Amino acid sequence: MALLEVTDLHVYYGKIHALKGVSLALGKDQIVTLIGANGAGKSTTLKAISGILAATEGQIAYNGQSIRDVAAHQIVGRGIVQVPEGRRIFSRLTVAENLRIGAFLVTDKKWIVEAEERVLEMFPRIKQRLNQVAGTLSGGEQQMLAIARGLMSNPRVLLLDEPSMGLAPILIQQIFDTIVEIRKSGVAILLVEQNAFLALQIADFGYVIETGAITLKGTGAELLDNPLVKEAYLG
Repeated sequence: MALLEVTDLHVYYGKIHALKGVSLALGKDQIVTLIGANGAGKSTTLKAISGILAATEGQIAYNGQSIRDVAAHQIVGRGIVQVPEGRRIFSRLTVAENLRIGAFLVTDKKWIVEAEERVLEMFPRIKQRLNQVAGTLSGGEQQMLAIARGLMSNPRVLLLDEPSMGLAPILIQQIFDTIVEIRKSGVAILLVEQNAFLALQIADFGYVIETGAITLKGTGAELLDNPLVKEAYLG
């Protein structure tokens, strides 16, 4: 049984049919990537899973239980955490305050202290800036903070939306290396990413979405070798 399973999901924006029967699965400790052009429905899929958008048809199951009609904050409490596109950090708060906000649903104070130590070890650049106002960080540092804040929520599933967007190549590689380390720690990752080549390189499995529907799927290696994927997404 998949840890997270989406079946025949339909989502509308008003009269616009944004998702047209999307189905995908994420296993325990897996990295699964969803690739596609801008506007294809990648972010919409993540928002529906995390409860930000309401689905009109289909099912979203986590640990075998439906979460389709569960409130977004309750979904976080169950262990599914989204790191949104554009970082969305609290720019006027310090790095340390942002991290603590990430743990707002966690009641175990000892766990929070240990989790902060783990994420600061994972992101040493953030550790050096704990008392710095988050809005003054570089773009790469803000992305690291956004992921670190997500990890402070104690996720079993991390939904990452375009983590490399706007970053320099050297920082992109650091982010992808960190994603692999997060998976090794026991967190399953559903990755939406514009850099299809890097995403498929680290993914156990991948899906291609076009105009709201899944058109191709396979292992990361299979999709990297697929001529249609090469032509459309790998240049």
